[in-house]
Amino acid sequence: MKLIIVTACPQGVATSFLAARALERAAQQKGWESRTDIRSPQQPLSSLPEDVIASADLVVAATGTPTDLNAYAGKRLYQVPVTAALPDPGTILDQAEKQAEPYQPTEVSEPEHATSGNAGKRIVAVTACPTGVAHTFMAAEALTAAATAAGHQIRVETQGSVGAQDPLTAEEIEAADVVILACDIEVDPSRFAGKRLWRTSTGSALKKPGPTIDDAMTNASVEEGQKKATSGGGGEKRGPYKHLLTGVSFMLPMVVAGGLLIALSFVFGIDAFEEEGTLAAALMQIGGGTAFQLMIPLLAGYIAWSIADRPGLAPGMIGGYLASTLGAGFLGGIIAGFLAGYVARFISQKLPMPESVESLKPILIIPLLASLVTGLAMIYVIGEPAATLMDGLTNFLESMGTTNAILLGGILGAMMCFDLGGPVNKAAYTFGVGLLSEGSGGSAPMAAIMASGMVPAIGMGVASFIAHTKFAEAERQAGRASFVLGLCFISEGAIPFMAKDPLRVIPVCMVGGAITGALSMLFTVKLMAPHGGLFVLAIPNAVSAVLPYVAAIAIGSLVIGFGYAMIKTGKAEVATASS
Repeated sequence: MKLIIVTACPQGVATSFLAARALERAAQQKGWESRTDIRSPQQPLSSLPEDVIASADLVVAATGTPTDLNAYAGKRLYQVPVTAALPDPGTILDQAEKQAEPYQPTEVSEPEHATSGNAGKRIVAVTACPTGVAHTFMAAEALTAAATAAGHQIRVETQGSVGAQDPLTAEEIEAADVVILACDIEVDPSRFAGKRLWRTSTGSALKKPGPTIDDAMTNASVEEGQKKATSGGGGEKRGPYKHLLTGVSFMLPMVVAGGLLIALSFVFGIDAFEEEGTLAAALMQIGGGTAFQLMIPLLAGYIAWSIADRPGLAPGMIGGYLASTLGAGFLGGIIAGFLAGYVARFISQKLPMPESVESLKPILIIPLLASLVTGLAMIYVIGEPAATLMDGLTNFLESMGTTNAILLGGILGAMMCFDLGGPVNKAAYTFGVGLLSEGSGGSAPMAAIMASGMVPAIGMGVASFIAHTKFAEAERQAGRASFVLGLCFISEGAIPFMAKDPLRVIPVCMVGGAITGALSMLFTVKLMAPHGGLFVLAIPNAVSAVLPYVAAIAIGSLVIGFGYAMIKTGKAEVATASS
C-alpha cells in the first residue's frame, strides 16, 4: 500500500508535523510505504511530484483548516480533523482503508465533521507561558485546530514574556460563548468579567485540545464581576508554582536588561565604573544600582499580584524591597511575595466590612493591613534568617571546589534537558535567575543553565544532518529550525523529536546537558544575562570566557547529535524514502 499523508493546522506546523509523524509510524507498522505532504501558510499547495501522487493507493488528509486537495482528484481519500490523528493513528488508517472514496475536487476542502460556523460556538482563548514561546504558540495552534474541526469559531491571543500578540478585541470577547485561559502564568481575567471561563495549562491544551474544548463547553463557569476568585472559571486551580512563575516572568526582563547594562559597563574595563562621572559608571548605576535593585520587589510584587490581584501588588513590592535591603535576597523576596499575597487575599475574602466602606478595601484597607503584616514579618521574623541563608548559599557558590562545581553544573544541566520548558526545566532556570539577581556569585550557575538549555535543540539539528537517511524530509526541515532555535536558547525546538521518540531523546539530551553544564562550571564561565543564547557573546564581557563557553556548548551538542544519530532507528524512514 502506497500512502500519502496530508496534514494542515491553522497557526503553524507543530501540530501538522506531529500528526504526520504519528500517521507515518502507524503506516510503517502496517508495512505501508508513505510520503508526507505537510501544509503551512507558506506552503498551501502540494509539494509532492506528480508521479508520486499518481502511484498512491490511498490519501489520508488530517486537516484543521480549509485545505486545497485538488492535486489528489480521483485518488481514494479519507479526511479527518488533524487532532484525531494524534491519539490513535492506527485506527485512522484502518478506517481510511475501508472508507476512503475517490476525491471529487472542490474549490477549497473543509475538514470532515466540521459544521457551519453559525452552528458551532464562538470561543476566545489566551495561551501564555513564562519564558519560552514554543508552548504558547503550539497550544494556540492545537486549540485552533481542535475547535475548527469541531465546527466552532475560535480566536486565540498568545502571550509570552514579550506580551500579548494578536490581542482579542472587546467585540470578540463580548460575542464569545466561552473563554479558555490556557496559561502557565497568571493573566488578568477582568476583561472577561461575566463570561463563562475555563482555566487550564498550555501543556494540557497542547496534548488534549479536543477534551479541553469539550470540558470548557460543559464545565466553564462565570467569572464574577471584576474580581479574580481563586478558583474562578473552573478547570485547573492556581497553586504556588504558577504564582512563582508569574513573578519570575515579570522579573526576567529586568534581570536581562540589568545584566547586559552591567556587562556594557565592563567594555571600558572591569573597574572603569569606579570612576565617577564616566559612562561606565552611569551604565553600572542603571544596571546594578537600579535594575538589579528592582528585581526582587518585582518578583515579590507579582507573586502577590498573581495570588490576590491588584490589592496584593503594593504589599508584595514593599515586602520585596525590604527583602532586598535586609539582605534576604530572592529567597526572602519569594517568601515576602507569598506572604503578602495570601494575607491580602485573606483580608479580601474573610474580613467583613459594612457596605459603606466595602469600596475602600482594595485601595486602602487591604494594601495597608497587608503591607503592615508583611513589613513587620520581614523586619522582625523573616529577614534575618533569610539573609543568613542567602549569605551561606552565596559563600558556598563562591568558595565551592571544582568537584562541587562540576556536580552542580551537571545536575542543573540535566534538569534543563529533562522536559524542555516543563516544570523541571523551569525550576532549574528560576534557580539560576534568582542567583544571578544576587550578583556575580550566581553568574556561573546561570552560564551552565543557559548553555545546557541550548544543546537539546542544537543536538537534534546536528543529528538530523549527520544521519539524514534516518530522518524524513519534514524531520530534516524541523532539524534545521531546531538548530537555529537552539542557538537562540529556545529549548522547545527539540519538542517534536521528543514527542516522537521520548525514550531515546530524553536520556541522550540529559547526558549532553549534564556534560555541558559540568564543563561550563569546570571552565568557571560567568554569564551576566539569563537569555539570548549565542547572541549574548557579541556583547563584550557579557560572558567571562567566550571560547571555553562555546566549546562546552559544542561538545554537549555533538554528544546529543551523534548519540541520537547512533541510537535512532531508521526503518520507518527507509520505507518512506523507498516510496
